[in-house]
Amino acid sequence: MKALLIHGLSSNSVTWWRVRRALEEQGWDVTTPDLRGHGRADRADSYALEDYAGDLPDGPWDLIVGHSLGGAVAVLRATTTRQLVLIDPVLEVRAEDFDEIKADQLAELRLTPESIRASKPLWSEKDLELKITALTQVDPTAVERSFSDNLDWNVLDAARAIAVPTLILGADPAVSSLLPIATAEALVAANPLVEYRLIEGAGHSVHRDRPDVVIAALLSLPAVVD
Repeated sequence: MKALLIHGLSSNSVTWWRVRRALEEQGWDVTTPDLRGHGRADRADSYALEDYAGDLPDGPWDLIVGHSLGGAVAVLRATTTRQLVLIDPVLEVRAEDFDEIKADQLAELRLTPESIRASKPLWSEKDLELKITALTQVDPTAVERSFSDNLDWNVLDAARAIAVPTLILGADPAVSSLLPIATAEALVAANPLVEYRLIEGAGHSVHRDRPDVVIAALLSLPAVVD
C-alpha cells in the first residue's frame, strides 16, 4: 500500500513525521516530498497550483493526504489515488480575502521562535522545532509567488468532480481555518463521495493540534483497513 503526503505553504515534508510513522507501522510505503521552493526542493520560476501538482510522483497511490496548499494540490491529483484526505484544504481564496491571507502568510516568515511557540499552544515541542526550521528553509519568493501566480485560486470545480472517496478534516473557524464551513458543506452536497468532519478546537494545522484525531481517522479508512 502506497501513501503520498503533501505539506502546506511554508512547511516541508517533515511536518508529517507523526502521521508517517503511524502509517508505516501499519505496513504502508509512505512518500513525503518537499514542494518546490520548500525544504530541500529546488526553487522555481512558477508556483502555480498546477506546477506544484506536476512535480509530484506519479503513483498510482492508495491514499493521498494533503494539508492546506497541499490539499488544493491533492485535489488536482485525485485521479491518481484510491482515496483522498484533505486537512483544512485551501480550495478557494476569495477575492475579498486574498490580500489579507497573502499578508498573513508572508508575515509568518518574519515570526520569531518565541512568537511561534506562543501562537501554537497545542503543538508538541518537536512540531514547534520543525516549524521553526521549515521557515528558515522556505524561499520567501515561493510564498509570495504562490499567491501572485494563483490570482484565481479556486479548485472547487475539480473538487466537485472528485471520483474517489474523500474525507475532509476541517479546522475550527473559532480557532483558525482556511476552509469555510459553508464551502465544505456545499461540496458535500455536490459530491456524494465527499465527507466533511469539523475538528472542534483544532486550528488550521489540524495534524499538529490534534494528531490523535487525524491518525485515528486515517487508520479507520477503507483504503487502510482493506
